[in-house]
Amino acid sequence: MTGGTIVYFGVEDCAVEESRIEASGGQVIKPKMSIGEFGFVCVCMDTEGNLFGLSSMI
Repeated sequence: MTGGTIVYFGVEDCAVEESRIEASGGQVIKPKMSIGEFGFVCVCMDTEGNLFGLSSMI
């Protein structure tokens, strides 16, 4: 990964959306991880190589 800005999208549950990413041809770069009291995040890559994040409270 190189430096830059990553946009995080709010979702109900990162784990549920992670399974949809890989099924659609994308990649999960960093699986669901806790960020303490602020919930959970994961970092993914779409089919064109763009990084984006998902954020959830559960």
